[in-house]
Amino acid sequence: MEVLFITHKYPPSIGGMEKQSFELTQRMRQHAVVHLLYWNGSESKFRFFWSLKNRIRKILHQHPGISLLHFNDGLAAAFCSGSGDFPHCKRSVTLHGLDVVFPNSIFQRHILPRFNRFQSIVAVSRATADACIQRGIIAEKIVVIHNGVDHNIASFEPDIGERQVFEQKYQALFSDKKTLLLMGRPVLRKGFSWFIQSVLPQLPKDFQVLIIGPFRDDQPLIANLLRSLPPTIRQQITLLFGMPTDEDNLRALLKTPEIRGRVRHLGKLPFSDILQIMSACHAFVMPNIPVAGDMEGFGLVALEANLRKLPVFAANLEGITASVHHQKNGWLLPTQSVPHWVKALEILEKDPAFVRNFGVNAMQYTQDNFSWEKMTTDYFNHFTKVTG
Repeated sequence: MEVLFITHKYPPSIGGMEKQSFELTQRMRQHAVVHLLYWNGSESKFRFFWSLKNRIRKILHQHPGISLLHFNDGLAAAFCSGSGDFPHCKRSVTLHGLDVVFPNSIFQRHILPRFNRFQSIVAVSRATADACIQRGIIAEKIVVIHNGVDHNIASFEPDIGERQVFEQKYQALFSDKKTLLLMGRPVLRKGFSWFIQSVLPQLPKDFQVLIIGPFRDDQPLIANLLRSLPPTIRQQITLLFGMPTDEDNLRALLKTPEIRGRVRHLGKLPFSDILQIMSACHAFVMPNIPVAGDMEGFGLVALEANLRKLPVFAANLEGITASVHHQKNGWLLPTQSVPHWVKALEILEKDPAFVRNFGVNAMQYTQDNFSWEKMTTDYFNHFTKVTG
């Protein structure tokens, strides 16, 4: 089998989709001949997409043995979804979530239905698959293949001396504290500001929160420009470019005296530093909230936390349920229900031995049920059916 992978989500960019793209394309080389066309950041995305069809044609001319084009994100696929595009190759696409629910009428009415012209659609979760079906994608063309996780995370050995350096640098003492970790871009669907404003004040005073991810201490000029746009247009722009729609709320909360002493935003960190901090925390929290036109397609970071023996407390929402299995590697809680969240998190203080044991079992459960190898094998078996 000879496959051309096309995506605009790939390293050096950082994120769950980028990790999935990298692991899939690299590991698929063990099963098939792989060619790769991706946006590497050296040019504008506009130029990349504008020339995408011509670049694909050039690769197909150079490698006539390619029988399958796999678009690993919906945006790349949208630019190559015409009925006459590449008639001699089978086409498939992986859809992750936002690339299904993006709230643009032209995309929903005229572009998304074109994916029915593809031979297959891979959804990263049942929630993503259901969102596809609700929008007119043929159910028989959809297969659900969950993302994996790097098992090497479980073998990371924390450096106690480095932990002390972190405590001094961030003024976040781990001893005598119940430390909850939030991680990701500050977008509304993540529910960071909701959790800090609504749940944290109801928890015992020895609970603290650390946040890891992109964050700006000062409001950028573009934020004021966006406010001048109509709400519908503003939402589409912020979603399309992954802009930090919850950042203003977080900045305001972090300035309040009652929150400032209990929450630290650490910004973007190297992955080794993230693992170091995970090793010192007590639980990982995913307090997602529903946001119209957006969705969480999977929840890779929850699995990474599990491999550091962290139990996960997550909203029972969308694709999170594909990675967090209730009472197996975490707890699924009703979204935006403060009493449920407070009661669930209090177990960290009431029964720490149970939580530690649960974390060990969560790590093993994750290792048994999720891996990049399993994901890649599932893709290869599916590709074999598509091209066969």
